Amino acid sequence: MTTETPSRGLGRQGRALLRVAGRRTGENRLVRALYHGSAVTLRSVTRVLHVLWLEVTGLLFMTLALVGAGAAIREYHRHSLGQGSTGKMLLAGAFALLFGYFGVNSFWRSRKR
Repeated sequence: MTTETPSRGLGRQGRALLRVAGRRTGENRLVRALYHGSAVTLRSVTRVLHVLWLEVTGLLFMTLALVGAGAAIREYHRHSLGQGSTGKMLLAGAFALLFGYFGVNSFWRSRKR
C-alpha cells in the first residue's frame, strides 16, 4: 500500500492540466498565429543583435589595432634614433596585425549575416 504525498499528486494534476491546455491552445488559430509571429520576430531581433555585436566588437578590435600601430610607429622612430628595441617594435606590430585581422574578420562575418 503506497500513499501518495500531496505534492506528487499536485505535480501530476498540474502536468495533466498543462497538457490539456496545450492541446486547447494548439487548436486556437489566434494563439498559433501569435506564437508563430512572436517566434519570427524573436528570430529577426536576435539576428540583428548578433550583427550589431559583431560590428561593435569589430570596431573595438580595429581601435586596438590602431593603438598598436601607433605604438609600433613610435617604437620604430625610437629604434631609428638608437633608443628603442627591435623586440618592442615587432611585438607592437604583431599586436596591430593580429587585432586588425580580428576586426576585419568580425566585420566580414557581420556582412555575411
